[in-house]
Amino acid sequence: MEKLTTNLNNEYELVAERLFKEGLAKPLNNKRILVTGASGLIGTQIGKGLITCNKNYGTKIQILLHDVFQDKLVERYGEDLKRNEVETLVSDIRDGFSYEKEVDYIIHCASNTSSAFFITNPVETISILMEGTKNTLEFAKEKKVKGFVYLSSLEIYGDAFDEKEKITENSYYYLDFLNIRSSYPEGKRMCECLCSAYASEYDLPIFIVRLAQTIGADVNPKDNRAFAEFARCAILGKDIVLKSKGGTIRNYCDVADTTIALFYVLTKGEKGNAYNVANRSTLCSIKELAELYCKLSKHDIHVVFDLSKNPEELGYNHEIKVNLDPSKIETLGWKPVYSLEDTISKLLDKFSKYF
Repeated sequence: MEKLTTNLNNEYELVAERLFKEGLAKPLNNKRILVTGASGLIGTQIGKGLITCNKNYGTKIQILLHDVFQDKLVERYGEDLKRNEVETLVSDIRDGFSYEKEVDYIIHCASNTSSAFFITNPVETISILMEGTKNTLEFAKEKKVKGFVYLSSLEIYGDAFDEKEKITENSYYYLDFLNIRSSYPEGKRMCECLCSAYASEYDLPIFIVRLAQTIGADVNPKDNRAFAEFARCAILGKDIVLKSKGGTIRNYCDVADTTIALFYVLTKGEKGNAYNVANRSTLCSIKELAELYCKLSKHDIHVVFDLSKNPEELGYNHEIKVNLDPSKIETLGWKPVYSLEDTISKLLDKFSKYF
């Protein structure tokens, strides 16, 4: 990869530069790409990265931003929504799409990511995943798209318990589908099956990416996932309280690196295949992650434990040890550039403006 010249603190600039210099923008030039869930953490990075690519490198990528709420798109994109190459499409993804123009590519990001929501609204969790994905696939079939990327999750692998065992795309473990918390991973599994079915029956160029925990500065400041809660504690000078022993081990990946991975799969992937997206260097436990936040905080804070309640009742997944093997996507040419410390530092810098 050619040396990057962009300030690494400007994620959109970095994403745009990598899209251009690594040849990922070329197939998208003068094509229209639909991004569902475009106000989410990853969706925003995709949309803003593509817009910045057009601004900085003269590409002419047409960008269709979908979300359930127009005000969220306005909040995320501001004046960029007035650009000629940018359009918005507002609807509940369970109701499908109404759009007359051609669409060439789709990146399907729309999904709820709140563990608490999986517990309190398991039916809605499943319906958003299943109905939303089926509608998006039907839209892809109607538009005869050139590429479709579905964002899945490391959670589909189930109950892995050995961090020394590298999990490839062919590794699968037990998942208790009667556990209410399984509404999310089991829903993701079924959506992958649906993607595979559409790829086979309708000869659609569909790709699946199984994401490690994705962290980025664009996350909603009120997000209830652990990495966002840890950031709030670090900024406010509060001890990080773990409701479990913090033994879950998994990989993490910066949202900018994840975004580039999606475009490698979209433009270079093999139809019908799944790809793990993870940074090899970031494998750590929840406890170790929390300790890193304490280290990077400007305050003297510590990790403390409150084990008075069953963590699964709070929406947390039970302890697993998932070490994703990203070898397959690395063969396409992708590699991450951010360390976990880099990523958390950026997140703390961005969050400090809100608290």
